Amino acid sequence: MLIELPIDSVDVYGQIQEMTADFAREQIRPQAERFDREEEFPHDLFSQMAELGLFGITIPENYGGGGVDTYGYAIVMEELSKGYSSVADQCGLVELVSSLIYQYGTESQKEKYLQSITAFQTKVAYCLTEAEAGSDLSAIKTTALPHGSGWKLDGAKLWINNAPLADVGIVLARTDLDKGHRGMSVFVVDLHAPGVSRGPKEEKMGQRGSHVGPLFFDGVELPEDALLGELHRGFYMIMSVLEKGRVGIGALAVGIAQAGLEAALDYARTRKQFGSPIADFQGIQWNLAQMAMEITAARGLVHRAALLLDNHKPATEASSMAKCYASDMAVRQTAEALQIFGGSGYIKGYEVERLYRDAKITQIYEGTNQIQRTIIARQLLK
Repeated sequence: MLIELPIDSVDVYGQIQEMTADFAREQIRPQAERFDREEEFPHDLFSQMAELGLFGITIPENYGGGGVDTYGYAIVMEELSKGYSSVADQCGLVELVSSLIYQYGTESQKEKYLQSITAFQTKVAYCLTEAEAGSDLSAIKTTALPHGSGWKLDGAKLWINNAPLADVGIVLARTDLDKGHRGMSVFVVDLHAPGVSRGPKEEKMGQRGSHVGPLFFDGVELPEDALLGELHRGFYMIMSVLEKGRVGIGALAVGIAQAGLEAALDYARTRKQFGSPIADFQGIQWNLAQMAMEITAARGLVHRAALLLDNHKPATEASSMAKCYASDMAVRQTAEALQIFGGSGYIKGYEVERLYRDAKITQIYEGTNQIQRTIIARQLLK
């Protein structure tokens, strides 16, 4: 299958990569240890990213986005993640929310939200998961039922990124109780409205600069224009952007692993045992070579999935492969990087210890890797 780069000048991608890599190296990475230790949400850093056009990167420029494509988005996610994956995670969150609004919103909704979101003046949350509905979104219980000229929203969402501080949430809810996943709709909800409450921020193992928590909706009155897209088409709308989301998480995982490899290379060159740098030992060399091969393979899968999306070709199998392989790889290879550091790698404050913790969640969010394998198998068996 022929896959082409959709942007005429490949130099554009090089410029995007160089700009993002410079920002990650100079502004993100020096602060990553503090963000992790103090669970800091870096508002100022995100404002700088907005000025660089790194939020909503695939959204057209007239709506405040970067006007690039999924391939460019993958490049940005990897480079940001090499600095700190919680920062890349925020970029991915804004990308999903802005993509949904751009793809399905009315012109009024686009004008109301997109510029503000991509400028990071409005913080967003993507509200899908519930206590009994994670990988199985068809099991959600949150409802949005007709009320006057609008809707009344009731229910609870769990483990929602940005829940403790978001201004606006994209909420998936049941609008027809008898139609299963064919009776769901998506709403844009003001999270400062009466009836919305927030639970405590969760203390996480990794990606601690991303703030996660529950959201509760108790009789929240929504106006008619809170509905995003067609009534009862919410499940399909959410599914339609998840392929791009999985490309983003795959790229984020590659960035974590690449940062681990670079740290391991630096350490192996300087750490001496038996009178020589450990980089001289064949066992270490083979470990480093294996890391580099697997990272390169994962990056190739991510880029292939991105290019399929940009060429408007089927990408369900490719995006699941990219996300699943890259996240499994990131866990393996950050563990390998930690092993090369030995006892130092097990101590808080060392970058590889954080990278190992940060990698684990990539196997879980945006669809667990067990679900990704099920999706891949179904595509193979069609």
